[in-house]
Parts: sequence; C-alpha cells; structure tokens
Amino acid sequence: MPSHLLSKSFLHITVLSLCLTVGARIQPATAASLSVVADNLDNVRGLNFAPDGSLYITESGVGGDGRCIPGPSLEGLLSCAGTSGAVTRVKDGKIERALTRLPSIALRPTGDTGTGPQDIQFDEKGNAYLLIGYAGNPTIRDFGENSPSWGQLYKVDFNSGSLKSIADFGKYELANNADGEDTLDVSGEIASNPYAFTIKDNTAYVVDAAANNILSVGLDGSNLKSFVVLPKQTITNPVFPTPAPGQVLPPDAPPPGQIPDALEIQSVPTGVVVGPDGALYVSEFTGFPFPEGKARIFRVGLDGATTVYADGFTQLADLEFDKQGNLYALQYGNAPQWQGISDASVIQISPNGARTVLASGNGLESATALTVSPDGAIYIANKGDRASLGQVLRIESKAKVSEPSTIIGALLLSAFGLSSFYKRKQIIERAVK
Repeated sequence: MPSHLLSKSFLHITVLSLCLTVGARIQPATAASLSVVADNLDNVRGLNFAPDGSLYITESGVGGDGRCIPGPSLEGLLSCAGTSGAVTRVKDGKIERALTRLPSIALRPTGDTGTGPQDIQFDEKGNAYLLIGYAGNPTIRDFGENSPSWGQLYKVDFNSGSLKSIADFGKYELANNADGEDTLDVSGEIASNPYAFTIKDNTAYVVDAAANNILSVGLDGSNLKSFVVLPKQTITNPVFPTPAPGQVLPPDAPPPGQIPDALEIQSVPTGVVVGPDGALYVSEFTGFPFPEGKARIFRVGLDGATTVYADGFTQLADLEFDKQGNLYALQYGNAPQWQGISDASVIQISPNGARTVLASGNGLESATALTVSPDGAIYIANKGDRASLGQVLRIESKAKVSEPSTIIGALLLSAFGLSSFYKRKQIIERAVK
C-alpha cells in the first residue's frame, strides 16, 4: 500500500491458531459500471462525504525539496518532504482544492508512495477532522516546513483554512509503545503511522498501521489512549519472493534455504468503521510477506473485546457499511505486492455472511480507500500509490453475471503485472511500512 504501512515482520515461531467465523461463500461477481469522478490526484488516500453531499478526498502529495530521509527498507532511495499534501472537494460537478500546503513526504524523484493527509471524517454536527500520517520514527518530524505536523489529528475550518491539533499520535507512541515492539522501523526505532479513523459519538478511533493498535481520543483532545492492540497471527509454510539475477531480497525476507515452517506476522490495520451494532470493524493489510488469504476483518466491541468477523482476504485497505448492513471490503491488491500484481477488488459481505465480488481488476488497481455515498453508490480511491495518476471511481452494481467456480483463485491471483520485482520492491516496503 502507499503511505508506508510498516510491516515490522520478524520471525517468531508459534502454533497456528486461526478462528473462522463469517462464512466465506463467494457468490457470482456482478457486472459493475465504473466511472471516473476525479483524476490526476497525487497519492490519493481517504474519501468521505460531508453532510452537504460534497465528496472530500485526501491526497498525500508528492513530497518536495525539503529534508530527505532514507526510504524504509529501500536501498539508495530517499523520501523527501514538502508541502504538496492537499484535500480536494467534489461538489456539484466542480473539483477544487479545499486545503493546500499540507505536509507530504514521498520517494524522489517519482513522488510515488507518499505519506501526508490520510483520512477525513465529519462528526454529527458537520465538523471536519483531518488525519495526517507519518510512517517512521516520530522524533524525525522537524522538516522545517511551515505547515501542520505529521502524525496528528486536526479539526478543520474550511472557511479559514485553519487546522487545530487534537492529538499527537507519534508523541503518544514514543511515550507508550503500545504494541510492545521496540524495533519497528528500518533504523531500529519506534515508529507510528496513524492511517485511518472513524468517529462515534464524541470520540475518534484511529488505527495506527505501524503500532498495530487502535487509539481513542475525545474530539476535544481529551483522554488519548491505546484502545486495543490488534492480534498477530502465525502462518505456516510462508511464501517469500525469489529474486531474479541482480535483484535483492527485501530485508524482512529470510535467505534462500532458511525459510521457516511457521512465521508470526503483525496485523497492520488499515481501516476502521462503526458497524450497525455499534462495534468497531477493522481491516488489516497483514505484514510481509503479505500471505494470500490471511487478511482479516476484526470486530472490536466498545469494551475492547476483539474477534475475527471475517477472514480469507488479501491486503485489505479499507471497509465500509451501507444502510442495509452490507459490509464492503476493499483489497488493495489481490496477491502479494512482490508478485507484481496490482489488481484490486471490492467484495460485498451481506449480513448473512454471503460474499459477492463487485469489481476486480479491469482498471481497478492499488486501491486505497472506499466510501458509500448517500445514494448507495461505492466510491473508491484508485491507483493510490502514484503521483498524478490517482483517481476516484464510482461503482454501481448491475445484474449478476456468471463467473467460474474458481472465483477465489481468480480473485486472489488475477494477473495485471506492472513491472519487475525490483520495481515493485520500491512499493512493497514503503507500502506496508
């Protein structure tokens, strides 16, 4: 994924334990109509509708000419800071930047895999809140730019363009290290990347993709705390990339011939939404090597009790409910990134657990977020790891069409190779770090 979700994958051998809950019945896919709502976006990320029906889009930007730091796990590549982050508004067919000069850091010279404005939400009174992420050591945020800082939640006044900080999640992670890991980024330092959030009553619930936890904070800035740490999982017979001559393995990959029989991987949460039952539902990307079919959706009660609501996904990026109680899960990619496959999918999970693939591939790729509009259409942030190529797509489901019985395999392995392993490696570690 873009925005550098830290995988923090280390070898811990444990016993495999996997809870299967909601049934994984896959129904025939539907013929979906995809239309472009907005394009030419820079590392497009979060999506949400304001009470007046306007669509707000967060763009993580393309970095800039400011201070540069090594790209996590990317030999010889730098990420450089700037103020190219933005919030874009689509209203009455007009597309315009509602906020500009927001912090951004992205790979040089391409501007891909940016981090900056991540998500936007509105409270019941219509007030806007903006989450700005930062995948890395929270102490390295002094980029000297005259703009808001990384790793914080802000209340936004679109009339004046002002942002008021509510919570500093990077600072909190430095002080508390919620998941207990003490070597989280490539430099061996604690890392934080607040990636997405939701609002329930007067509380914001924020998923930190680097710290693997959900944080909660009052909208007045009170009572910031780690609400729950999401569980790791152990996978058996993990599959790692095999580099071609001249290519190198990602740092988290074991040398050839030393692949363990079992591997403990971290959760890497990416999306959070309030369900019809009032509980939180959380999507996970999973850590490296991003095993197929191992991404889960958690149900987290307001007492912190965490269970697996649905599993069998790959690289989940976001999720959302509609008014009928259907849950939509967005796969950033249908196969591990190192396979060079970027096809994404939208999967509908009905209240009875039945699953329907609404769209997969055919232009849907590297998808980073989704939301449901007031009229029930699905909006998706597409090509979300790229400078200037990002889109927002609208999907309206049509009549179902027949699909092969091997839909699971087709979903997970649909081929749309974009480049060699080495080129995709520039996305891999930045995406899940």
